[in-house]
Amino acid sequence: MQFNDMDSNILKSEGLKNTKHRREIIGIIGKSKQPISAEQIYFELKKDNNSINLSTVYRILNVLTIKKIIIKSDYDDKFLYEINENKHSHHFICSECKMMFKIDNCPLENYEKTIRENLGFDVTGHKLEIYGLCRNCKLKNKMEKY
Repeated sequence: MQFNDMDSNILKSEGLKNTKHRREIIGIIGKSKQPISAEQIYFELKKDNNSINLSTVYRILNVLTIKKIIIKSDYDDKFLYEINENKHSHHFICSECKMMFKIDNCPLENYEKTIRENLGFDVTGHKLEIYGLCRNCKLKNKMEKY
C-alpha cells in the first residue's frame, strides 16, 4: 500500500495531526519495496534537504506504530518499519544482500490448528523469518566460483 496526500487522512482518523513530517515518513515507508530502518528513512528525508533530526524520526515512528499505521519488526538486531496492510505476513531474508521478500500465505495456519486441537493451546501470534540466498546472490556466487 502506498500513501499519498489523500491517504494521509488516516492520520486524522487516528486522532493525529496531519503534519508534513508524518506524511513524508509514511510516504517513504509506503514507497519502499521492503521494510526500512529509521536511519534509512532519515537519510531519505535528508536527501530532500528536510530539516528533521533522527530523534524526531524515531518519535514519529513510535507514534505511527502505537496507532498501528505502520508495523515495527525486529530483523537482524535492528528495527524495520513497513505499512500496516492489516494482513498477516512473513519474510524470506537473503543472508547475503539482506533483501526481504514477503511470503504471501502463512505456512503455519495448519500447524496452529493442530496445536490448538492437540494441546488446547491458543496461539495468539507468531513470526516466521526464513533465511537463505536469493536468486541474484546464488547466481553471483556461482559466477565467482568460475
